[in-house]
Amino acid sequence: MTPLAYTDERHQRAHQFLVEEAALLDDHQFEAWFALTTDDIRYRMPVRVTTMHSAGGDTLTDMAHFDDDRHSLSKRVARLQTEHAWTEDPPSRTQHLVTNVRTFDTEAPAELRVESSLLLFRSRGDDRPPEWLCARRDDGLREVDGGGLRLFSREILVAESVLRTQNLAIFL
Repeated sequence: MTPLAYTDERHQRAHQFLVEEAALLDDHQFEAWFALTTDDIRYRMPVRVTTMHSAGGDTLTDMAHFDDDRHSLSKRVARLQTEHAWTEDPPSRTQHLVTNVRTFDTEAPAELRVESSLLLFRSRGDDRPPEWLCARRDDGLREVDGGGLRLFSREILVAESVLRTQNLAIFL
């Protein structure tokens, strides 16, 4: 599959979507972020494993850190707005650094496949060391009538097999 040229208007729009999305997440504007998703969203982070080449893969197809649809994402967003989100009290300070963006055409004219790399910095409180999480994201973006691009799928592949973070209550 050949990536679109970096000067292609569709690539530019997809890249801008990812940058603006990161800003919303870092500013804790979760409802505005959620508005950028489609009704058929699938937001997934499979478990990575370290295996031999002969094993044929390094993700578990039947196990994920999270595998959300629109309903479960809406519950996660709503929970972050309450005092019951104890894993995010105090809230994490995050910085989503999105890079290595590559955009691909799909068979559906209104959809794009977008690969990106994410480096997430996360700080929680004054006495904990900061956390870093490195991942590759494989996104599906869809053009909606009059509304621009919307996220309809995201698969997050973290670089580590063992996560060193205390929780995954944040969005990647």
